[in-house]
Amino acid sequence: MRILIVEDDPRVARFVEKGLQENAYATSWARCCGEAKDVLSEGEYDLIILDLGLPDGDGLDLLREWRACGFNEPVLILSARDSLDDRVKGLNIGADDYLPKPFGFAELLARVRSQLRRTSQQKVSVLEHKGIRLDLLGRVVSYNGKGLSLTNREFSLLELLMRNTGRVLTRTQIGERIWEANFEMQTNLIDVYIRKLRKQLENGDGESLIKTVRGVGYSMP
Repeated sequence: MRILIVEDDPRVARFVEKGLQENAYATSWARCCGEAKDVLSEGEYDLIILDLGLPDGDGLDLLREWRACGFNEPVLILSARDSLDDRVKGLNIGADDYLPKPFGFAELLARVRSQLRRTSQQKVSVLEHKGIRLDLLGRVVSYNGKGLSLTNREFSLLELLMRNTGRVLTRTQIGERIWEANFEMQTNLIDVYIRKLRKQLENGDGESLIKTVRGVGYSMP
Protein backbone atom coordinates (compact mmCIF):
# COMPACT_ATOMS: atom_id res chain seq x y z
CA MET A 1 0.00 0.00 0.00
CA ARG A 2 1.34 3.45 -0.96
CA ILE A 3 0.57 6.54 1.10
CA LEU A 4 1.33 10.16 0.20
CA ILE A 5 1.97 12.56 3.07
CA VAL A 6 1.34 16.22 2.18
CA GLU A 7 2.83 18.15 5.10
CA ASP A 8 5.10 21.19 5.29
CA ASP A 9 6.33 20.57 8.85
CA PRO A 10 9.37 18.24 8.55
CA ARG A 11 9.05 17.08 12.15
CA VAL A 12 5.45 15.95 11.72
CA ALA A 13 6.08 14.46 8.27
CA ARG A 14 9.06 12.41 9.42
CA PHE A 15 7.18 11.21 12.50
CA VAL A 16 4.25 10.01 10.37
CA GLU A 17 6.49 8.59 7.66
CA LYS A 18 8.63 6.62 10.11
CA GLY A 19 5.59 5.15 11.85
CA LEU A 20 3.91 4.12 8.60
CA GLN A 21 7.08 2.57 7.20
CA GLU A 22 7.50 0.57 10.40
CA ASN A 23 4.03 -0.82 9.70
CA ALA A 24 5.01 -1.90 6.18
CA TYR A 25 3.49 1.00 4.22
CA ALA A 26 5.37 2.64 1.36
CA THR A 27 5.36 6.42 1.71
CA SER A 28 6.18 9.57 -0.21
CA TRP A 29 6.39 13.08 1.22
CA ALA A 30 5.30 16.30 -0.48
CA ARG A 31 5.96 19.62 1.25
CA CYS A 32 3.47 21.80 -0.64
CA CYS A 33 0.57 21.77 -3.10
CA GLY A 34 2.87 21.94 -6.12
CA GLU A 35 4.92 18.96 -4.97
CA ALA A 36 1.77 16.97 -4.20
CA LYS A 37 0.44 17.52 -7.73
CA ASP A 38 3.77 16.47 -9.24
CA VAL A 39 4.00 13.33 -7.11
CA LEU A 40 0.43 12.27 -7.94
CA SER A 41 1.02 12.79 -11.65
CA GLU A 42 3.93 10.34 -11.46
CA GLY A 43 2.21 7.45 -9.67
CA GLU A 44 -0.85 6.07 -7.92
CA TYR A 45 -1.43 6.12 -4.16
CA ASP A 46 -3.88 4.22 -2.01
CA LEU A 47 -4.37 7.04 0.51
CA ILE A 48 -3.33 10.65 1.08
CA ILE A 49 -2.67 12.26 4.45
CA LEU A 50 -3.24 15.97 3.87
CA ASP A 51 -2.30 19.01 5.93
CA LEU A 52 -4.28 22.18 5.22
CA GLY A 53 -1.87 25.02 6.00
CA LEU A 54 0.58 24.58 3.14
CA PRO A 55 3.11 27.24 2.07
CA ASP A 56 1.79 27.63 -1.49
CA GLY A 57 -1.93 27.23 -0.93
CA ASP A 58 -4.76 25.81 1.13
CA GLY A 59 -5.09 22.05 1.37
CA LEU A 60 -8.86 22.37 1.04
CA ASP A 61 -8.47 23.98 -2.38
CA LEU A 62 -6.15 21.16 -3.38
CA LEU A 63 -8.68 18.59 -2.17
CA ARG A 64 -11.49 20.35 -4.04
CA GLU A 65 -9.40 20.28 -7.22
CA TRP A 66 -8.66 16.56 -6.85
CA ARG A 67 -12.29 15.65 -6.38
CA ALA A 68 -13.36 17.79 -9.34
CA CYS A 69 -10.87 15.87 -11.50
CA GLY A 70 -12.29 12.52 -10.46
CA PHE A 71 -9.60 11.55 -7.97
CA ASN A 72 -11.43 9.12 -5.69
CA GLU A 73 -8.71 7.72 -3.45
CA PRO A 74 -9.27 8.29 0.29
CA VAL A 75 -7.95 11.52 1.83
CA LEU A 76 -7.35 11.86 5.56
CA ILE A 77 -6.95 15.47 6.69
CA LEU A 78 -4.40 15.98 9.44
CA SER A 79 -4.57 19.60 10.55
CA ALA A 80 -4.22 22.01 13.44
CA ARG A 81 -7.56 23.49 12.39
CA ASP A 82 -9.69 21.61 14.86
CA SER A 83 -12.98 23.49 15.11
CA LEU A 84 -16.25 21.76 14.29
CA ASP A 85 -16.75 24.07 11.30
CA ASP A 86 -13.31 23.16 9.94
CA ARG A 87 -13.99 19.44 10.23
CA VAL A 88 -17.43 19.71 8.63
CA LYS A 89 -16.06 21.82 5.77
CA GLY A 90 -13.24 19.37 5.09
CA LEU A 91 -15.58 16.39 5.05
CA ASN A 92 -18.11 18.19 2.85
CA ILE A 93 -15.43 19.08 0.30
CA GLY A 94 -14.44 15.45 -0.02
CA ALA A 95 -12.21 14.30 2.81
CA ASP A 96 -12.85 10.76 4.03
CA ASP A 97 -11.61 11.43 7.57
CA TYR A 98 -10.35 14.33 9.66
CA LEU A 99 -7.86 14.05 12.53
CA PRO A 100 -6.91 17.26 14.36
CA LYS A 101 -3.39 17.99 15.61
CA PRO A 102 -1.92 17.17 18.06
CA PHE A 103 -2.58 13.49 17.53
CA GLY A 104 -1.37 10.10 18.68
CA PHE A 105 0.18 7.85 16.06
CA ALA A 106 -1.84 4.84 17.23
CA GLU A 107 -5.07 6.67 16.35
CA LEU A 108 -3.70 7.84 13.02
CA LEU A 109 -2.66 4.29 12.16
CA ALA A 110 -6.10 2.96 13.09
CA ARG A 111 -7.78 5.53 10.86
CA VAL A 112 -5.39 4.77 7.98
CA ARG A 113 -6.12 1.06 8.28
CA SER A 114 -9.85 1.73 8.41
CA GLN A 115 -9.80 3.77 5.20
CA LEU A 116 -7.63 1.27 3.35
CA ARG A 117 -9.79 -1.60 4.50
CA ARG A 118 -12.91 0.18 3.29
CA THR A 119 -11.50 1.04 -0.13
CA SER A 120 -10.11 -2.47 -0.64
CA GLN A 121 -13.66 -3.76 -0.21
CA GLN A 122 -15.01 -1.22 -2.69
CA LYS A 123 -12.49 -1.52 -5.50
CA VAL A 124 -13.98 -0.25 -8.72
CA SER A 125 -14.48 -3.00 -11.29
CA VAL A 126 -16.08 -0.78 -13.95
CA LEU A 127 -14.82 2.59 -15.20
CA GLU A 128 -17.20 4.93 -17.02
CA HIS A 129 -16.46 8.27 -18.69
CA LYS A 130 -18.28 10.17 -21.45
CA GLY A 131 -19.97 7.11 -22.89
CA ILE A 132 -17.01 4.76 -22.45
CA ARG A 133 -17.61 1.74 -20.22
CA LEU A 134 -14.59 -0.33 -19.22
CA ASP A 135 -15.28 -3.60 -17.39
CA LEU A 136 -11.98 -4.40 -15.67
CA LEU A 137 -12.98 -7.89 -14.58
CA GLY A 138 -14.56 -9.04 -17.83
CA ARG A 139 -12.02 -7.10 -19.94
CA VAL A 140 -14.94 -5.75 -22.00
CA VAL A 141 -15.19 -2.19 -23.32
CA SER A 142 -18.01 -0.34 -25.05
CA TYR A 143 -18.57 3.18 -26.32
CA ASN A 144 -22.10 4.60 -26.41
CA GLY A 145 -23.41 1.07 -26.05
CA LYS A 146 -21.37 -0.37 -28.91
CA GLY A 147 -18.82 -3.07 -28.07
CA LEU A 148 -15.20 -2.36 -29.03
CA SER A 149 -12.45 -4.82 -29.84
CA LEU A 150 -9.20 -3.78 -28.18
CA THR A 151 -5.87 -5.53 -27.86
CA ASN A 152 -4.51 -6.04 -24.34
CA ARG A 153 -2.15 -3.10 -24.78
CA GLU A 154 -4.94 -0.83 -26.07
CA PHE A 155 -7.14 -1.88 -23.15
CA SER A 156 -4.36 -1.06 -20.65
CA LEU A 157 -3.74 2.32 -22.26
CA LEU A 158 -7.44 3.22 -22.17
CA GLU A 159 -7.64 2.08 -18.54
CA LEU A 160 -4.67 4.29 -17.63
CA LEU A 161 -6.26 7.32 -19.30
CA MET A 162 -9.64 6.69 -17.66
CA ARG A 163 -8.09 6.29 -14.21
CA ASN A 164 -6.46 9.68 -14.69
CA THR A 165 -9.24 11.74 -16.29
CA GLY A 166 -8.48 15.43 -16.09
CA ARG A 167 -4.74 14.83 -15.67
CA VAL A 168 -2.03 15.15 -18.28
CA LEU A 169 0.06 12.00 -18.57
CA THR A 170 3.52 12.44 -20.03
CA ARG A 171 4.87 10.12 -22.68
CA THR A 172 7.38 8.80 -20.15
CA GLN A 173 4.63 7.99 -17.63
CA ILE A 174 2.57 6.21 -20.26
CA GLY A 175 5.59 4.31 -21.57
CA GLU A 176 6.68 3.15 -18.14
CA ARG A 177 3.16 2.08 -17.11
CA ILE A 178 2.16 0.30 -20.32
CA TRP A 179 5.49 -0.93 -21.69
CA GLU A 180 7.28 -1.04 -18.32
CA ALA A 181 11.07 -0.88 -18.09
CA ASN A 182 13.50 0.21 -20.81
CA PHE A 183 10.87 1.91 -22.94
CA GLU A 184 12.54 3.68 -25.85
CA MET A 185 11.05 7.16 -25.90
CA GLN A 186 12.31 7.90 -29.40
CA THR A 187 9.83 5.40 -30.84
CA ASN A 188 6.37 6.52 -31.96
CA LEU A 189 4.68 3.50 -30.37
CA ILE A 190 2.57 5.62 -28.02
CA ASP A 191 1.36 7.81 -30.88
CA VAL A 192 0.37 4.71 -32.87
CA TYR A 193 -1.70 3.32 -29.99
CA ILE A 194 -3.31 6.69 -29.26
CA ARG A 195 -4.36 6.95 -32.92
CA LYS A 196 -5.88 3.46 -32.75
CA LEU A 197 -7.88 4.34 -29.64
CA ARG A 198 -9.05 7.63 -31.14
CA LYS A 199 -10.31 5.82 -34.22
CA GLN A 200 -12.34 3.43 -32.05
CA LEU A 201 -13.73 6.30 -29.98
CA GLU A 202 -14.92 8.50 -32.84
CA ASN A 203 -18.36 9.94 -32.13
CA GLY A 204 -19.06 11.78 -35.36
CA ASP A 205 -18.90 15.34 -34.03
CA GLY A 206 -15.17 15.76 -34.55
CA GLU A 207 -14.39 16.03 -30.85
CA SER A 208 -11.57 13.80 -29.65
CA LEU A 209 -11.94 12.12 -26.27
CA ILE A 210 -8.14 11.93 -25.98
CA LYS A 211 -6.40 15.30 -26.08
CA THR A 212 -2.82 15.90 -27.15
CA VAL A 213 -0.88 18.32 -24.94
CA ARG A 214 1.94 19.42 -27.20
CA GLY A 215 5.39 18.74 -25.85
CA VAL A 216 3.99 16.94 -22.80
CA GLY A 217 1.72 13.99 -23.49
CA TYR A 218 -1.97 13.09 -23.50
CA SER A 219 -5.07 13.52 -21.36
CA MET A 220 -8.70 12.46 -21.26
CA PRO A 221 -10.66 15.54 -20.07
